[in-house]
Amino acid sequence: MFARTKRLTLRPGWPEDAATLAAAIAHPEVASRLARVPWPYHLADAATFLSLPRGAHDAQFLVFDHEEGQPRLVGGIGLVGDGAARELGYWLTPAVWGRGYATEAAEAVVDMARHALPVRRLTAFHHAANAASGRVLAKLGFREIARLPRHSLAQGCEVDSVMMTLDLDAPVADAAMPIAA
Repeated sequence: MFARTKRLTLRPGWPEDAATLAAAIAHPEVASRLARVPWPYHLADAATFLSLPRGAHDAQFLVFDHEEGQPRLVGGIGLVGDGAARELGYWLTPAVWGRGYATEAAEAVVDMARHALPVRRLTAFHHAANAASGRVLAKLGFREIARLPRHSLAQGCEVDSVMMTLDLDAPVADAAMPIAA
């Protein structure tokens, strides 16, 4: 699966992306906001991640900014798990924070989940101290359902986290009315 938005391209990661992926994610301010990313993050971590097997319904993407011509890896996004409920996760390299890329990429993945995958419900977590991530999820229609500790691999401890959910069967408030002729 691939997706293209106005400013971004989402595509699966390939082994040759390892060095670029390691450089984009290997920032303590990125790793410390994620549950499953080790710190320090090495080229071998990127190579291992990129070598994981993918199924037909896996939605795991690297995010590329294509605004300035040549695509540049700026983040990652994906759905974890299987079945009708999946967990949305994402990250961006610090140089592009605040540009709306997380919302734009997540909208594309939520649309895929809603229209092309056998998924009915999404969950997402963000560290309670990361209010920006909470705002991204709220813009997408996620609602908070719990606050709980969650282990952060990079921090090596439990971190106060917010669990949010999105029911994909619920009507979309601002969706255009489908028209048939």
